[in-house]
Amino acid sequence: MLSFSAPIPLNLYIHIPWCVKKCPYCDFNSHKAKQSIPEEEYIQALTKDLEEKLPEIWGRRLISIFFGGGTPSLFSASAIEKILTMVHSRLNFGSDIEVTLEANPGTIDENKFKGFKKAGVNRLSIGLQSLQNEKLKLLGRIHDRDHALSAIEKATNAGFTNFNLDLMHGLPNQSVDDALADLKDALNFSPPHLSWYQLTIEPNTLFHNKPPLLPHEDTLYDIQNKGIELLTNNNMQQYEVSAYSKPNHECQHNLNYWQFGDYLGIGAGAHSKITDVNQNIITRHWQVKNPKDYLNLQKSQTVNSKILERKDIVFEFMLNALRLNKGFDKELFETRTGVEISFIEPTLKQAQDKRFITYENGIVTKTQLGARFLNDVVAMFL
Repeated sequence: MLSFSAPIPLNLYIHIPWCVKKCPYCDFNSHKAKQSIPEEEYIQALTKDLEEKLPEIWGRRLISIFFGGGTPSLFSASAIEKILTMVHSRLNFGSDIEVTLEANPGTIDENKFKGFKKAGVNRLSIGLQSLQNEKLKLLGRIHDRDHALSAIEKATNAGFTNFNLDLMHGLPNQSVDDALADLKDALNFSPPHLSWYQLTIEPNTLFHNKPPLLPHEDTLYDIQNKGIELLTNNNMQQYEVSAYSKPNHECQHNLNYWQFGDYLGIGAGAHSKITDVNQNIITRHWQVKNPKDYLNLQKSQTVNSKILERKDIVFEFMLNALRLNKGFDKELFETRTGVEISFIEPTLKQAQDKRFITYENGIVTKTQLGARFLNDVVAMFL
């Protein structure tokens, strides 16, 4: 039986499922927008969705809100303001709540950025992916280099001091110099946070059906090592596999995921993980994926719910927490999973014997070898 001794931090994730067009690498729940987006109808559906979940989270305080997609920046600033007002009237906000909105450089202007800021958004995540036109075209992006650079400048002009730049590496035909050039261009804007991750080919994507020619493993290895060196020399601390920030600018929303905090997901295809410390259970919810079905207010937007078993909880915790460079301690494991760490100590010893982790004074940290073979390490806890 699980046993929880402390409250669990809570995020809110709001999914906006529409985009201008589907990128060939994207496996998220995104749908090509038609001539107009039903903003008002979607706000009504989000309201119903949230109200159905309120009994599970009543009285809890939100530490962060994240608008993801799709392309949330397709929504008007007034629609984002209505959503935040609706949420605030039903849930408690932390005094320093982080409110992030994902923005596509091809869907934004300075006035819209100003509108988002006025609406209550205090952090942006700008999806650059690359700053080279050839690579952007191969990735199916709707923006070019000039759009991307202009979007960063307009965001700062609008008053955003907290923002993330999202870049990919290991792109088709990408050399080490190409990848480092993208990083150098992005670093010229002194971003507080940078997400830098390798392109992976996911099922149910165009790239999976028609795979592009990706760089050789030796090139990928050089890109990773030289990129981390460049970022470190520019005062960007790597705190997670693909996340880098200046001091005190870690993404609080994602950090809560990696520390196995709770999150409520509303919107088409959103997922939730909610801990009930009174009943000692963790429940997952999945919302209906198709926007048309989600907008049907006569039906429940929750397509499935599941109470997690102990083995699933432990695996999911390790899947997330081992991504963090500093690892985790005994207290975090036990308070977030409700499981005593003695349950996994035999497996921790096996991983330590293979030099994948260190386990000292109740603190678990992955080694360089463990970071390189992270999937294998996590699989040991299945």
